[in-house]
Amino acid sequence: MSDIAEGFERRTNKEFIHFLFISKAYAGETRSQLYVALDQGYITNEQFDELKSLVLEVSRITSKLVSCLAKSGMKGTNR
Repeated sequence: MSDIAEGFERRTNKEFIHFLFISKAYAGETRSQLYVALDQGYITNEQFDELKSLVLEVSRITSKLVSCLAKSGMKGTNR
């Protein structure tokens, strides 16, 4: 969430998209850490499945936002 806010405040779609990709990468990192938590017994299979589903949804939404911004053709400020 912080990366998305920071990218938005940069005031250009190019930088906003860059920070959205960073945010998406953190979603991938979170998925990786979920596997570690499951393997170490910190979370149950049910918790893993629910959390992984949420992280994948965030990743998909972020990708759709990137796609929308890239197709908009706007290069100036995002406000």
